[in-house]
Amino acid sequence: MTRDGRKGVHGPELDHHELLARQGLRFPAIILRHLRSAGIYCQPTVSIDYQHLAKRYVLRGVECGGAVADLGAYASFTDEHGNALAWLQRVDTVGVNGVHAIVVAPALVRIEMLRVQRTYDVLITRHGLQRVGQNQRPRLESSILFYGRRGTLEMELWGKDAAFRGAVCPAFYSRSGEALSVPAEFQDALARISAAVCCVGCRHCHLLEPRVFTSGASQIKAGPTAEGF
Repeated sequence: MTRDGRKGVHGPELDHHELLARQGLRFPAIILRHLRSAGIYCQPTVSIDYQHLAKRYVLRGVECGGAVADLGAYASFTDEHGNALAWLQRVDTVGVNGVHAIVVAPALVRIEMLRVQRTYDVLITRHGLQRVGQNQRPRLESSILFYGRRGTLEMELWGKDAAFRGAVCPAFYSRSGEALSVPAEFQDALARISAAVCCVGCRHCHLLEPRVFTSGASQIKAGPTAEGF
């Protein structure tokens, strides 16, 4: 089943981990109902698109999500080393907790998180293009870099501890109680996503950044300041 409750069609070669890597976190029906009821839109789809002028294929992702007091969901992207990417375009909408910006790149790392009060699930996946033949559309290649379930953070980042947003993130453990370490290059991005799932009524980007336009020696950077964390 897909995250919206519909049946999907996949070849027999796609096992649970491959589906997770490609489609993102699998939400139970009760979580989906609460997200819809709260007005939180988080769709972590990665798609393949073709740039006709550049004559190349790229990946397209959407930064989206937000939070209410007891629930949050968010998805965004970095490059393969955890560095911030510039958005292709920012999306302003009348509503909150929805689509914030669009990004295109040859490769993407998706970071997706779900928060239920003080309990967090996170999934970090890498996405690239795999060539399958001359003049043929490439195949989406996805892999899991980190998967943490039921992580904990005993702070109310959506309320009295909001000043710590962007500086802390949940702790994750294995079934046997051993600490799970997030790859070091994604620590900062994880902290930002942790802030995003606690950003009540979110209207801004937490990972994607404004595009930088260069003119000679000068640079013009348009968009939100660091408070859009």
